[in-house]
Amino acid sequence: MIVGNGQVAAGAAATIDAADFVVRFNLSRNTGQSGTRTDAVAVCNTGRPANEMLDGPEWRESAPVRASREIWSVRDPEKFAGLRPQLAISHPELDDFCDDRTEGFARFAAESGKLHRIIPAAVHEAADTALAALGAGSYVVPSSGLVTLFHVLSAPEHSGSDIFLTGFSHEGWDGHPFAAERRLVAGLAAEGRLHLLASPSAPSQGT
Repeated sequence: MIVGNGQVAAGAAATIDAADFVVRFNLSRNTGQSGTRTDAVAVCNTGRPANEMLDGPEWRESAPVRASREIWSVRDPEKFAGLRPQLAISHPELDDFCDDRTEGFARFAAESGKLHRIIPAAVHEAADTALAALGAGSYVVPSSGLVTLFHVLSAPEHSGSDIFLTGFSHEGWDGHPFAAERRLVAGLAAEGRLHLLASPSAPSQGT
């Protein structure tokens, strides 16, 4: 079960908590409404979101993070280091976007007895390829939600699993290609590669 930060349907909490593995994102602000089970927290490990999580107590002491067994850094450090020069030209306002805090998340995970994973650059690039096929046009990076979904779809440990997605409205920061992501997710669902747990339309806070 991959749970975005948007609203979920009434009554979905029990279904989410009954899953074998639940992934949430960043501050996981809809925990409670979307159940409480959390096995992994996928984080934006660069830039301002990373700073917000690591530099204050809210994220570290939140119920989902405390409950989790794994922390997933969604942004491969080498991939984002490679993006920095081109973003300096195309998006100079994003001067801190690629600032890497992966070691901070790895250290927190080790100190907390959790497994830390870095989602490989190849997963990000597979998402880019799929988005290009849908005519996504110009964007900064795929959303953390999409990269995480592609990771779960390709991870051997989840092979053969029924994968559910909920809490995603595919709306938010304009640096993500949300319209194309919506089409991509719908296509994957139509192919039977994932299932959509019905959720009302609501801002997804970047996932």
